[in-house]
Amino acid sequence: MTIPTLLWDICFFVFCGVIAIQLFYYLYFFQRLAFYQSPQKHTSLEHAVSVVICARDEAHNLVKTLPGVLVQQYQTTHEVVLVNDNSTDDTKYLVDEFKKMFKNINYIELTQEAKMISGKKFPLSMGIKSARHEILLLTDADCVPASEHWIQRMQECYTDGTEIVLGYGAYHKKPGLLNKLIRFETFHTAIQYLSYALAGIPYMGVGRNLSYKKEVFLRNKGFSSINQIPSGDDDLFINQVARPDNTTICIDPEAHTLSEPKTRWSDWMTQKYRHYTTSNYYKGSHKFLLALYSFSLFWIYPLLAVSIIFYNWWIPLIVFGIRFLVQAIVFFKGMKKLNETDLWPWFLFFDIWMFFYFIFTVPAIWKAPRKNWD
Repeated sequence: MTIPTLLWDICFFVFCGVIAIQLFYYLYFFQRLAFYQSPQKHTSLEHAVSVVICARDEAHNLVKTLPGVLVQQYQTTHEVVLVNDNSTDDTKYLVDEFKKMFKNINYIELTQEAKMISGKKFPLSMGIKSARHEILLLTDADCVPASEHWIQRMQECYTDGTEIVLGYGAYHKKPGLLNKLIRFETFHTAIQYLSYALAGIPYMGVGRNLSYKKEVFLRNKGFSSINQIPSGDDDLFINQVARPDNTTICIDPEAHTLSEPKTRWSDWMTQKYRHYTTSNYYKGSHKFLLALYSFSLFWIYPLLAVSIIFYNWWIPLIVFGIRFLVQAIVFFKGMKKLNETDLWPWFLFFDIWMFFYFIFTVPAIWKAPRKNWD
Protein backbone atom coordinates (compact mmCIF):
# COMPACT_ATOMS: atom_id res chain seq x y z
CA MET A 1 0.00 0.00 0.00
CA THR A 2 1.47 3.34 -1.06
CA ILE A 3 1.52 6.40 1.18
CA PRO A 4 -1.10 8.32 -0.91
CA THR A 5 -3.44 5.31 -0.78
CA LEU A 6 -2.98 5.06 2.98
CA LEU A 7 -3.69 8.78 3.29
CA TRP A 8 -7.00 8.48 1.41
CA ASP A 9 -7.94 5.46 3.52
CA ILE A 10 -7.29 7.50 6.66
CA CYS A 11 -9.42 10.35 5.29
CA PHE A 12 -12.29 7.95 4.65
CA PHE A 13 -12.11 6.45 8.14
CA VAL A 14 -11.97 9.92 9.67
CA PHE A 15 -15.03 10.78 7.58
CA CYS A 16 -16.80 7.72 9.00
CA GLY A 17 -15.84 8.86 12.50
CA VAL A 18 -17.28 12.32 11.85
CA ILE A 19 -20.53 10.79 10.59
CA ALA A 20 -20.66 8.56 13.69
CA ILE A 21 -20.34 11.65 15.91
CA GLN A 22 -23.13 13.37 14.00
CA LEU A 23 -25.40 10.35 14.31
CA PHE A 24 -24.75 10.29 18.05
CA TYR A 25 -25.97 13.89 18.37
CA TYR A 26 -29.02 13.33 16.19
CA LEU A 27 -30.06 10.04 17.78
CA TYR A 28 -29.17 10.82 21.40
CA PHE A 29 -29.90 14.55 21.64
CA PHE A 30 -31.87 16.07 18.79
CA GLN A 31 -34.48 13.33 18.48
CA ARG A 32 -35.61 14.28 21.99
CA LEU A 33 -37.05 17.54 20.70
CA ALA A 34 -38.18 16.06 17.38
CA PHE A 35 -40.34 13.44 19.12
CA TYR A 36 -41.12 15.42 22.27
CA GLN A 37 -44.60 15.16 23.71
CA SER A 38 -45.60 17.66 26.36
CA PRO A 39 -46.51 15.87 29.59
CA GLN A 40 -50.24 15.71 30.17
CA LYS A 41 -51.45 17.66 33.17
CA HIS A 42 -54.54 16.58 35.08
CA THR A 43 -54.70 19.84 37.02
CA SER A 44 -53.67 23.30 35.91
CA LEU A 45 -52.55 26.03 38.26
CA GLU A 46 -52.33 29.65 37.26
CA HIS A 47 -49.53 31.68 38.79
CA ALA A 48 -49.23 35.41 39.13
CA VAL A 49 -46.75 36.50 36.44
CA SER A 50 -44.48 39.50 35.89
CA VAL A 51 -43.48 40.07 32.27
CA VAL A 52 -40.17 41.97 32.19
CA ILE A 53 -39.09 44.04 29.17
CA CYS A 54 -36.07 46.33 28.91
CA ALA A 55 -35.99 49.06 26.28
CA ARG A 56 -33.45 51.60 25.13
CA ASP A 57 -34.63 53.85 22.31
CA GLU A 58 -37.17 51.23 21.30
CA ALA A 59 -40.28 53.37 20.84
CA HIS A 60 -40.50 52.36 17.17
CA ASN A 61 -40.64 48.71 18.23
CA LEU A 62 -42.78 49.07 21.36
CA VAL A 63 -45.59 50.74 19.46
CA LYS A 64 -45.91 47.49 17.47
CA THR A 65 -45.01 44.84 20.05
CA LEU A 66 -46.26 46.09 23.42
CA PRO A 67 -49.97 45.73 22.55
CA GLY A 68 -49.43 42.01 21.96
CA VAL A 69 -48.06 41.67 25.50
CA LEU A 70 -50.75 43.81 27.09
CA VAL A 71 -53.78 42.07 25.53
CA GLN A 72 -52.85 38.58 26.71
CA GLN A 73 -55.81 36.36 27.64
CA TYR A 74 -54.74 35.57 31.19
CA GLN A 75 -57.24 35.80 34.01
CA THR A 76 -54.81 35.55 36.93
CA THR A 77 -52.92 38.58 38.24
CA HIS A 78 -50.10 39.68 35.97
CA GLU A 79 -48.12 42.80 35.25
CA VAL A 80 -45.83 44.14 32.54
CA VAL A 81 -42.62 45.57 34.00
CA LEU A 82 -41.20 47.95 31.40
CA VAL A 83 -37.72 49.32 32.13
CA ASN A 84 -36.83 52.43 30.15
CA ASP A 85 -33.03 52.41 30.12
CA ASN A 86 -31.91 55.98 29.44
CA SER A 87 -33.88 56.30 26.22
CA THR A 88 -33.62 59.54 24.28
CA ASP A 89 -36.59 58.85 22.01
CA ASP A 90 -40.32 59.00 22.78
CA THR A 91 -40.46 55.81 24.87
CA LYS A 92 -41.66 57.64 28.00
CA TYR A 93 -44.51 59.40 26.21
CA LEU A 94 -45.52 56.22 24.41
CA VAL A 95 -45.73 54.33 27.69
CA ASP A 96 -47.74 57.16 29.24
CA GLU A 97 -50.35 56.64 26.53
CA PHE A 98 -50.44 52.90 27.08
CA LYS A 99 -50.83 53.40 30.84
CA LYS A 100 -54.08 55.27 30.23
CA MET A 101 -55.58 52.07 28.80
CA PHE A 102 -53.70 49.36 30.71
CA LYS A 103 -53.38 49.58 34.48
CA ASN A 104 -51.03 46.61 34.83
CA ILE A 105 -47.97 48.44 33.47
CA ASN A 106 -45.20 48.76 36.06
CA TYR A 107 -43.02 51.47 34.52
CA ILE A 108 -39.43 52.03 35.63
CA GLU A 109 -37.34 54.84 34.21
CA LEU A 110 -33.56 54.80 34.56
CA THR A 111 -31.80 58.09 34.07
CA GLN A 112 -28.20 57.16 34.89
CA GLU A 113 -25.82 54.64 33.38
CA ALA A 114 -24.62 51.83 35.63
CA LYS A 115 -20.88 51.86 36.15
CA MET A 116 -18.85 48.67 35.74
CA ILE A 117 -21.94 46.71 34.57
CA SER A 118 -22.03 45.95 30.86
CA GLY A 119 -24.97 45.33 28.55
CA LYS A 120 -28.54 45.33 29.78
CA LYS A 121 -27.91 43.45 33.02
CA PHE A 122 -28.47 46.49 35.23
CA PRO A 123 -31.84 47.53 33.75
CA LEU A 124 -32.95 43.90 33.70
CA SER A 125 -31.91 43.53 37.34
CA MET A 126 -33.92 46.63 38.24
CA GLY A 127 -36.93 45.22 36.44
CA ILE A 128 -36.68 41.86 38.16
CA LYS A 129 -36.23 43.37 41.61
CA SER A 130 -39.25 45.62 40.99
CA ALA A 131 -41.42 42.72 39.83
CA ARG A 132 -44.30 42.01 42.18
CA HIS A 133 -44.67 38.33 41.36
CA GLU A 134 -42.52 35.23 41.71
CA ILE A 135 -42.88 33.95 38.13
CA LEU A 136 -40.86 36.09 35.73
CA LEU A 137 -41.41 36.00 31.97
CA LEU A 138 -38.71 37.76 29.97
CA THR A 139 -38.82 39.04 26.41
CA ASP A 140 -37.30 41.83 24.33
CA ALA A 141 -38.77 45.12 23.18
CA ASP A 142 -38.74 43.99 19.55
CA CYS A 143 -40.56 40.72 20.30
CA VAL A 144 -44.28 40.07 20.07
CA PRO A 145 -46.05 36.97 21.44
CA ALA A 146 -47.20 34.55 18.75
CA SER A 147 -50.63 34.37 20.38
CA GLU A 148 -52.81 35.86 23.10
CA HIS A 149 -52.09 32.76 25.21
CA TRP A 150 -48.32 33.21 25.50
CA ILE A 151 -48.36 33.90 29.25
CA GLN A 152 -50.83 31.07 29.84
CA ARG A 153 -48.81 28.47 27.94
CA MET A 154 -45.43 29.44 29.41
CA GLN A 155 -46.60 29.42 33.04
CA GLU A 156 -48.40 26.09 32.56
CA CYS A 157 -45.00 24.41 32.33
CA TYR A 158 -44.24 25.12 35.99
CA THR A 159 -44.64 22.01 38.12
CA ASP A 160 -43.23 20.99 41.49
CA GLY A 161 -39.50 21.68 41.44
CA THR A 162 -39.52 23.68 38.18
CA GLU A 163 -37.66 26.97 38.42
CA ILE A 164 -36.76 27.65 34.77
CA VAL A 165 -38.80 27.35 31.56
CA LEU A 166 -36.97 27.64 28.23
CA GLY A 167 -39.08 28.99 25.37
CA TYR A 168 -38.57 29.46 21.64
CA GLY A 169 -37.96 32.90 20.17
CA ALA A 170 -38.64 32.73 16.44
CA TYR A 171 -38.32 35.35 13.69
CA HIS A 172 -40.99 36.60 11.31
CA LYS A 173 -41.15 34.77 8.00
CA LYS A 174 -40.27 37.07 5.13
CA PRO A 175 -39.09 36.68 1.55
CA GLY A 176 -35.41 36.31 0.75
CA LEU A 177 -32.47 34.03 1.40
CA LEU A 178 -31.18 35.99 4.40
CA ASN A 179 -34.47 35.51 6.23
CA LYS A 180 -34.30 31.76 5.69
CA LEU A 181 -30.70 31.58 6.88
CA ILE A 182 -31.48 33.60 10.01
CA ARG A 183 -34.46 31.41 10.82
CA PHE A 184 -32.54 28.19 10.16
CA GLU A 185 -29.68 29.29 12.41
CA THR A 186 -32.25 30.14 15.08
CA PHE A 187 -33.87 26.71 14.69
CA HIS A 188 -30.47 25.02 14.68
CA THR A 189 -29.56 26.73 17.95
CA ALA A 190 -32.95 25.88 19.44
CA ILE A 191 -32.83 22.18 18.59
CA GLN A 192 -29.56 22.08 20.50
CA TYR A 193 -30.42 23.94 23.70
CA LEU A 194 -33.94 22.48 23.94
CA SER A 195 -32.73 18.92 23.27
CA TYR A 196 -29.88 19.27 25.75
CA ALA A 197 -32.37 20.42 28.38
CA LEU A 198 -34.54 17.37 27.68
CA ALA A 199 -31.42 15.22 28.07
CA GLY A 200 -30.77 16.72 31.50
CA ILE A 201 -27.97 19.04 30.31
CA PRO A 202 -29.53 22.52 30.15
CA TYR A 203 -26.93 25.05 29.06
CA MET A 204 -28.65 28.20 27.77
CA GLY A 205 -31.86 30.05 27.05
CA VAL A 206 -32.78 33.01 24.88
CA GLY A 207 -33.88 36.32 26.35
CA ARG A 208 -36.55 36.69 23.66
CA ASN A 209 -38.61 34.03 25.44
CA LEU A 210 -37.45 32.88 28.85
CA SER A 211 -39.06 32.36 32.23
CA TYR A 212 -37.66 31.71 35.68
CA LYS A 213 -38.56 32.32 39.29
CA LYS A 214 -37.49 35.49 41.01
CA GLU A 215 -36.11 33.41 43.87
CA VAL A 216 -33.60 31.82 41.47
CA PHE A 217 -32.36 35.25 40.51
CA LEU A 218 -32.03 36.43 44.10
CA ARG A 219 -30.53 33.18 45.37
CA ASN A 220 -27.74 33.41 42.81
CA LYS A 221 -27.15 37.13 43.50
CA GLY A 222 -28.46 38.12 40.12
CA PHE A 223 -25.89 38.73 37.41
CA SER A 224 -23.11 39.62 39.84
CA SER A 225 -20.78 36.89 38.58
CA ILE A 226 -21.14 37.94 34.93
CA ASN A 227 -21.58 41.71 35.24
CA GLN A 228 -18.28 42.34 33.50
CA ILE A 229 -19.41 40.48 30.36
CA PRO A 230 -21.47 42.59 27.93
CA SER A 231 -23.80 39.79 26.86
CA GLY A 232 -24.96 36.74 28.74
CA ASP A 233 -27.98 38.00 30.68
CA ASP A 234 -29.85 35.05 29.18
CA ASP A 235 -27.51 32.24 28.10
CA LEU A 236 -24.73 32.66 30.68
CA PHE A 237 -27.16 33.14 33.54
CA ILE A 238 -29.04 29.97 32.59
CA ASN A 239 -25.71 28.19 32.10
CA GLN A 240 -24.93 28.90 35.74
CA VAL A 241 -28.26 28.22 37.43
CA ALA A 242 -30.00 25.54 35.32
CA ARG A 243 -29.99 21.94 36.54
CA PRO A 244 -31.59 18.76 35.25
CA ASP A 245 -34.21 18.84 38.01
CA ASN A 246 -35.18 22.53 37.85
CA THR A 247 -35.43 23.18 34.09
CA THR A 248 -38.08 22.35 31.51
CA ILE A 249 -39.06 23.54 28.05
CA CYS A 250 -42.18 25.00 26.44
CA ILE A 251 -42.53 24.61 22.66
CA ASP A 252 -46.27 25.06 22.25
CA PRO A 253 -46.73 27.21 19.10
CA GLU A 254 -48.91 29.59 21.13
CA ALA A 255 -45.97 30.11 23.52
CA HIS A 256 -43.50 31.30 20.87
CA THR A 257 -42.41 34.88 20.42
CA LEU A 258 -41.64 36.56 17.10
CA SER A 259 -38.95 39.13 16.36
CA GLU A 260 -38.01 41.24 13.37
CA PRO A 261 -34.97 39.66 11.68
CA LYS A 262 -32.00 41.63 10.42
CA THR A 263 -32.28 42.78 6.82
CA ARG A 264 -28.58 43.20 6.07
CA TRP A 265 -25.95 40.47 6.08
CA SER A 266 -23.42 42.63 7.89
CA ASP A 267 -25.85 43.43 10.72
CA TRP A 268 -26.73 39.78 11.20
CA MET A 269 -23.13 38.59 11.21
CA THR A 270 -22.18 41.33 13.68
CA GLN A 271 -25.02 40.21 15.94
CA LYS A 272 -24.02 36.55 15.76
CA TYR A 273 -20.35 37.38 16.18
CA ARG A 274 -21.18 39.23 19.40
CA HIS A 275 -23.38 36.45 20.72
CA TYR A 276 -20.77 33.76 20.11
CA THR A 277 -18.23 35.56 22.28
CA THR A 278 -20.17 34.50 25.38
CA SER A 279 -19.81 30.77 24.66
CA ASN A 280 -16.24 30.92 25.96
CA TYR A 281 -17.70 31.39 29.46
CA TYR A 282 -19.87 28.24 29.40
CA LYS A 283 -19.13 25.31 31.68
CA GLY A 284 -16.37 23.04 30.40
CA SER A 285 -18.65 20.07 29.70
CA HIS A 286 -21.02 22.25 27.69
CA LYS A 287 -18.18 23.74 25.67
CA PHE A 288 -16.87 20.26 24.90
CA LEU A 289 -20.23 18.96 23.66
CA LEU A 290 -20.88 22.05 21.55
CA ALA A 291 -17.35 22.11 20.14
CA LEU A 292 -17.40 18.41 19.24
CA TYR A 293 -20.68 18.83 17.39
CA SER A 294 -19.42 21.91 15.52
CA PHE A 295 -16.15 20.17 14.69
CA SER A 296 -17.94 17.17 13.20
CA LEU A 297 -20.37 19.36 11.27
CA PHE A 298 -17.55 21.49 9.86
CA TRP A 299 -15.54 18.55 8.48
CA ILE A 300 -18.33 16.53 6.86
CA TYR A 301 -18.24 18.06 3.40
CA PRO A 302 -14.47 18.50 2.97
CA LEU A 303 -13.95 14.85 3.98
CA LEU A 304 -16.88 13.71 1.85
CA ALA A 305 -15.39 15.43 -1.21
CA VAL A 306 -11.95 13.90 -0.63
CA SER A 307 -13.42 10.45 0.00
CA ILE A 308 -15.54 10.54 -3.16
CA ILE A 309 -12.60 11.62 -5.32
CA PHE A 310 -9.86 9.41 -3.94
CA TYR A 311 -11.74 6.47 -2.38
CA ASN A 312 -14.46 4.16 -3.70
CA TRP A 313 -16.97 6.93 -4.38
CA TRP A 314 -20.11 4.87 -3.67
CA ILE A 315 -19.07 3.85 -0.16
CA PRO A 316 -18.76 7.39 1.29
CA LEU A 317 -22.03 8.29 -0.45
CA ILE A 318 -23.77 5.41 1.36
CA VAL A 319 -22.26 6.51 4.69
CA PHE A 320 -23.35 10.09 4.04
CA GLY A 321 -26.78 8.87 2.96
CA ILE A 322 -27.38 7.26 6.35
CA ARG A 323 -26.69 10.52 8.10
CA PHE A 324 -28.77 12.38 5.49
CA LEU A 325 -31.81 10.17 6.14
CA VAL A 326 -31.56 10.51 9.93
CA GLN A 327 -31.06 14.27 9.62
CA ALA A 328 -34.03 14.63 7.27
CA ILE A 329 -36.38 12.86 9.69
CA VAL A 330 -35.15 14.64 12.82
CA PHE A 331 -35.16 18.06 11.16
CA PHE A 332 -38.63 17.58 9.72
CA LYS A 333 -40.07 16.55 13.06
CA GLY A 334 -38.15 19.28 14.89
CA MET A 335 -39.18 22.00 12.44
CA LYS A 336 -42.77 20.84 12.75
CA LYS A 337 -42.56 21.22 16.52
CA LEU A 338 -41.22 24.77 16.19
CA ASN A 339 -43.45 25.86 13.30
CA GLU A 340 -40.58 26.15 10.82
CA THR A 341 -41.56 23.45 8.30
CA ASP A 342 -41.18 25.77 5.30
CA LEU A 343 -37.41 25.54 5.90
CA TRP A 344 -37.27 21.76 5.55
CA PRO A 345 -36.91 21.55 1.74
CA TRP A 346 -33.82 23.71 2.11
CA PHE A 347 -32.13 21.74 4.88
CA LEU A 348 -29.34 20.21 2.73
CA PHE A 349 -28.42 23.66 1.43
CA PHE A 350 -28.42 24.99 5.00
CA ASP A 351 -26.27 22.06 6.09
CA ILE A 352 -23.65 22.96 3.49
CA TRP A 353 -23.97 26.63 4.40
CA MET A 354 -23.04 25.84 8.01
CA PHE A 355 -19.50 25.04 6.83
CA PHE A 356 -19.04 28.66 5.73
CA TYR A 357 -21.01 29.99 8.70
CA PHE A 358 -18.54 28.40 11.11
CA ILE A 359 -15.63 29.96 9.23
CA PHE A 360 -17.17 33.39 9.86
CA THR A 361 -18.22 32.89 13.48
CA VAL A 362 -15.70 30.55 15.17
CA PRO A 363 -13.06 33.32 15.57
CA ALA A 364 -15.54 35.09 17.85
CA ILE A 365 -14.90 32.46 20.52
CA TRP A 366 -11.39 33.82 21.08
CA LYS A 367 -12.34 37.49 20.86
CA ALA A 368 -13.22 39.71 23.77
CA PRO A 369 -16.92 40.70 23.74
CA ARG A 370 -17.77 44.19 22.59
CA LYS A 371 -19.47 46.35 25.13
CA ASN A 372 -22.77 46.85 23.36
CA TRP A 373 -26.23 47.18 24.89
CA ASP A 374 -28.16 44.28 23.37
